[in-house]
Amino acid sequence: MLATALPAHATPIVEYLLTSDHCTGGCGTAPFGIVTLEQNGLNLDITVHLYNDNLFVKTGAADFKNFKFNGVGIVLGDITVDQTVPTHTLVASAGAFNGDGTGEFGFAIACSTCGNGAGAGNAFAEDIVFHIANASIADVTVPNNLGNVFVADIYSQETGNTGPVDATTPREVPEPNSLLLLGVAVSGLGLLSRARMKR
Repeated sequence: MLATALPAHATPIVEYLLTSDHCTGGCGTAPFGIVTLEQNGLNLDITVHLYNDNLFVKTGAADFKNFKFNGVGIVLGDITVDQTVPTHTLVASAGAFNGDGTGEFGFAIACSTCGNGAGAGNAFAEDIVFHIANASIADVTVPNNLGNVFVADIYSQETGNTGPVDATTPREVPEPNSLLLLGVAVSGLGLLSRARMKR
């Protein structure tokens, strides 16, 4: 039977690729990572994942923050950060962040127990995961004064360089219903093909 019940409500997910390279000397092959935003009821879950063995670092080019973003109607107390990096502590902060020409940001996530730069023990590969209470995807995706939505400070193991990389536009994420319908269509084609072979 091909009929499958469709979910009554699909969880909204939006993804932004970190593609714009502000690293001195270049950070190599883009995209450098991805920011995934998932609406979870009244709250927002955000995951920042790096590609190509890139690592999160803190340098002056990104205000000594690992990740920066803006928020409309958000206060620091709304933000909860998961502790994903063993032996280290990730914290959220608010301020006026505008390093290295990537524009103005009001919020950031940083490893408070990591040193600055890409030295031993300072850089990490684990995802940055945090949650914002009573927030929507629209609240954190308004472009800043230079058109940037998110910035991560990275160390490229490909080039050995550090610096900020940013995201400006979302990429399309297939709706769960669309994926389900695609699966039904493929299954139907398979049945049709087998029926023709039996003739």
